[in-house]
Amino acid sequence: MLKLAVLGAQTLLGRELVQALEAQECSVLPLTTGPLTVAQEIGDLVIFAPSPALLEGLDLVILTGSPQDPEMMPAFPGRVLDLREAPDEAAEPMPLTGAWPKEHRLLRGRPALEMVLTLLPGLVEGFSDISGTHLRSVASLGDHGLEGLSQQTVAVLKGNDPDTESLGYRAAFEVVPQMPRGTLIEVRVPVFHGDLLILHLRAKEGQTLKACSAREGLAWVDRPPTSREVAVSPDLLVHLATGADGQTGILTLGFDPILWGALRPVMRLLELGGLH
Repeated sequence: MLKLAVLGAQTLLGRELVQALEAQECSVLPLTTGPLTVAQEIGDLVIFAPSPALLEGLDLVILTGSPQDPEMMPAFPGRVLDLREAPDEAAEPMPLTGAWPKEHRLLRGRPALEMVLTLLPGLVEGFSDISGTHLRSVASLGDHGLEGLSQQTVAVLKGNDPDTESLGYRAAFEVVPQMPRGTLIEVRVPVFHGDLLILHLRAKEGQTLKACSAREGLAWVDRPPTSREVAVSPDLLVHLATGADGQTGILTLGFDPILWGALRPVMRLLELGGLH
């Protein structure tokens, strides 16, 4: 049985990880990033205050938050998976396929958008140029994003101006375009979960666009997915609409940054069962 700790188990990602790993019959120790009262519980999970002694005998520690004690992790001899928003840059990025590489003790997570973009050559054949829009939910910000949007929504419904200090922008009932990054533009949308990536494809000269066979963790759908459908799916939902001549197309990809972007890669790395 795999013995591990989730440090930051009080966070959105941490809670989801604990539940998913316990369902795989792992021995999971849920730890906070700092001390809590003995009686404190979050949901149905008892969260323990972290200490170096609690890590003895464990195979793996998953970081979704930073411990208050800076000496806690350096002394841990086992494997470490860093899923924090700002991970340790010295860590190797997790592989896109396969299990944990034996030559690396420390791995860091990849952003969900990065993983989606690396899949493109295996999703559609014959494309050359792409451009598009990433509709980004607040789930990518974890509890901070969910709580911020919730508080702003309540304020707006009461007829008040929402406090934007927490998120840094007005999220409730607004879409907020960001400056383009290359051929992609990010738009922050007022939904809790479910990201959509809408890409415009152009075929290579003399070729036409063609959808590839589905692979594990990916599902082709017969119409563009909604953010609500994406929010409850552990798969990457994909739809391709091509022009009459097959030279152009619109590829819509829907993914949840927690379910698909974090939980599924962790299960794969640890060679555990998939999500359903």
